[in-house]
Amino acid sequence: MSVSEIKSWYADHADWMHRFERVDRLLTGRYRRHRFGDVDGRVLDVACGTGANFRYLPESADLVGIDISPAMLDRASDQLASLGRDGTLREMDAQALDFADDSFDAVISAMSTCTFPDPVAALREMERVCRPDGTIRLVEHGRSDVAPIARWQDWRADAHYEKSGCRMTQDPREVVEAAGLSIQDTTTGLFGILTTFEVAPDGSDERC
Repeated sequence: MSVSEIKSWYADHADWMHRFERVDRLLTGRYRRHRFGDVDGRVLDVACGTGANFRYLPESADLVGIDISPAMLDRASDQLASLGRDGTLREMDAQALDFADDSFDAVISAMSTCTFPDPVAALREMERVCRPDGTIRLVEHGRSDVAPIARWQDWRADAHYEKSGCRMTQDPREVVEAAGLSIQDTTTGLFGILTTFEVAPDGSDERC
């Protein structure tokens, strides 16, 4: 999907995604908490959506959230209010971030690379705006390592993409490596569907 098509889809589905968050927390909450719970300083949440990551960030984090969808940002604003925390929200394309180089101490994103028209470009933008001594944290989904689930995903992949612009069977690690990012730590869970990453923006050697 193009950026405009993605924006249109989320305009129609923002309320549904907001209502789905309780289920999402049961499925992905511990993975988001594990990856995002210790970031600090100025933190950029790329493709923040309805603000599902916000509750897992330390209260001390200076939060900036960006998303391509104004409807999703409206829900994210509600999320900030319900959590009683401050944050800045901006409409922006993840593939062309309107921030200077080295603007953030940490960059986080969840369930996003599957929808970016050019996920490699988006990841390289995350690296560009992250300080060399900072950290990039990702929680992504892809093809399960459990055969029956993987077969179902393969069967549904094309229809799911046509409906929502989400690449259900992508390999998140391949995308991260294609962007030339240095993986410091990675874990998998939920039958191999979820993969989390800690990435060094300074090109240090991969350790795992």
